[in-house]
Amino acid sequence: MDGLPLGDVNVAGLVDYRNMMFGGWDLNAADLASAAAEHRVLSHDQLAETGEALSDISPWPAVGSGAFCRGVDGANKHEAAGHRAAIAAISADLQRFRHTSGADGVVMVNLASTERTPSDDGILASLDDFERALDRNDPGIGPAMLYAYAAIESGVPYGNFTPSLAADAPALKEFARQRNVPVAGKDGKTGQTMMKTVLAPALRARALHVDGWFSTNILGNRDGEALRDPDSLRSKLDTKGSVLDSILGYHVEDHLVDIRYYKPRGDDKEAWDNIDISGFLGHRMQIKVNFLCKDSVLAAPLALEIARVLDLAQQRGDGGVQEQLSVFFKAPMVANGHAPEHAFHVQERMLMDWLGAPSL
Repeated sequence: MDGLPLGDVNVAGLVDYRNMMFGGWDLNAADLASAAAEHRVLSHDQLAETGEALSDISPWPAVGSGAFCRGVDGANKHEAAGHRAAIAAISADLQRFRHTSGADGVVMVNLASTERTPSDDGILASLDDFERALDRNDPGIGPAMLYAYAAIESGVPYGNFTPSLAADAPALKEFARQRNVPVAGKDGKTGQTMMKTVLAPALRARALHVDGWFSTNILGNRDGEALRDPDSLRSKLDTKGSVLDSILGYHVEDHLVDIRYYKPRGDDKEAWDNIDISGFLGHRMQIKVNFLCKDSVLAAPLALEIARVLDLAQQRGDGGVQEQLSVFFKAPMVANGHAPEHAFHVQERMLMDWLGAPSL
């Protein structure tokens, strides 16, 4: 199908797009038609064609935390009396959706705003530590971790499209292994970082040395608004920082990334890169890349594919970290502590090999 990364891939068990049903949580209670119109995600013709169906989908009250995401709040919030109560509420929503939708399988994909990184790593070191922290309502546990825990406990595969710490925490990776539930993440690779993971392998192959790489992003949607908070921004930058060094095999000292909220852009964003390189005999050159893109249009098909592949992994009995999904993420999760693969063409081959399909 047009615009979908795996649209032409025919693999037994991979659910058809037309058989997918959707539900979820949001702090904003607006139905999906109203939300799409407000953020100008769809064209007028597309909204006219899909508006009736989208207006029938309203988000469930969400578990949120101003302490973890200061830039985004809303009235459609589930006020739970502690961590265990929040997990129980999330699990109940999953069970209800499974029942009312009649779906054969359920997958959770985290598309929420970026949370700050927790300050206390000790509570995440092991599942036992995390369970005790849940029992005492430790403030170091944020909503993304609660959703991930609820998914794994419910046997629901979980994908983290955000930079927030969730199933990649050691405690939750351990939980996923124990329950044999597929998990993957983190931080969807949609625009600028995707371009880096395509260009950097080619520069290395041609022995073009990267002397510096300056990246700037401007965006005006709620994701950008959330990143105005320095702690949330730090979480985002952490997932972008190691990509170049990993691919090139050396440290790029002047690798700078700047992200700015710029309200007039709305859901459109601009990713601009200046790349300084040295070639044969030390001659210096520059590459300029200006990616004028649409945030949701880039992200939506990846979220669909993550859900389909996680569902297939569960059908195959493959639990724990699903490294074959690395191609969709800036900071791919790995199962055994080795460095993640970042080069796009290698990641794509990993996925195709796992699917048992030819390269696209």
